[in-house]
Amino acid sequence: MDFSELILLNKELIVTALMPLLVLIATFFIAKIVSIVLSQHFSRISKRMRVNETQFVVIKRLAVLFVYFVGIVIAAYMIPALQAASVSIFASAGILAIVIGFATQKALGNVISGIFLAFTQPFRVGDKVSIQQEYGSVEDITLRHTIIRTWDDRRVIIPNSKVDEETIINYTIGDSRVLKTINIGISYDSDIDLARKIMLDEAVKNEHVIEGFEKHDFVGGGKKAKVRVTECGDFSVNMRLLFWAKDQPTGVKAGFELIESVKKRFDKEGIEIPFPYRTLVYKKDIKKPKKISEQERKKIKGGEEK
Repeated sequence: MDFSELILLNKELIVTALMPLLVLIATFFIAKIVSIVLSQHFSRISKRMRVNETQFVVIKRLAVLFVYFVGIVIAAYMIPALQAASVSIFASAGILAIVIGFATQKALGNVISGIFLAFTQPFRVGDKVSIQQEYGSVEDITLRHTIIRTWDDRRVIIPNSKVDEETIINYTIGDSRVLKTINIGISYDSDIDLARKIMLDEAVKNEHVIEGFEKHDFVGGGKKAKVRVTECGDFSVNMRLLFWAKDQPTGVKAGFELIESVKKRFDKEGIEIPFPYRTLVYKKDIKKPKKISEQERKKIKGGEEK
């Protein structure tokens, strides 16, 4: 082998080693460009058309994932060792697909659930929801999981397959107004009508309480609040104040404020909130049953037999 052939062989080896690496680098930059272009395109058309952000985020990630997949496949086929083994790889593709299917069934389930969530839209990015007893706003929906930012600024990350199985309360769809309640018990000696008036007065004065729907059977058309007697309990008459708020967080805040203001008004106007009453009987104070003699027992038994 002369010197020129050696140089040519070295060039071929360098090209064979560098080309897959260059393809992977190019794939990375192409994926970034695709992501930027799609983001800019969405920003433009969102001003003219009703395009949902949730659908866009999932579509963009799928496109970027596809670019990475194509780049990795091309780089793999540029390696001679992989080209030689391609026949064996394709021959065992059926077995490999089964193995991968079992190994990644949870991950694939999350991806498929993420796509369904994006297009069926039980909630969207920015919606206020309650899921798994957690209230918050939907911060992001990835291909694998959904991120909920809770009211106390925690991030709850839930796999999409779990979200797809949960019952979700969406406070944003339709109208964000919510009907909230607080329960207060008054003593049997207190005036129910006066207690009702106080509770309604405090609800109407609260800045967070708003008018409800025009047609609502439980509260009444266009009213801010209503008080109903729910139960005559063991030691109290239980009353429930129902009031409207513009959204769930405001309703929770208004509920706290109303409990305090109603309690103060009750104290001023003589409405008692009773403590639980219990009657304690000591065993020594209970009269013991009179002992029956043997003769009396026989007489009773004889009378029962007759």
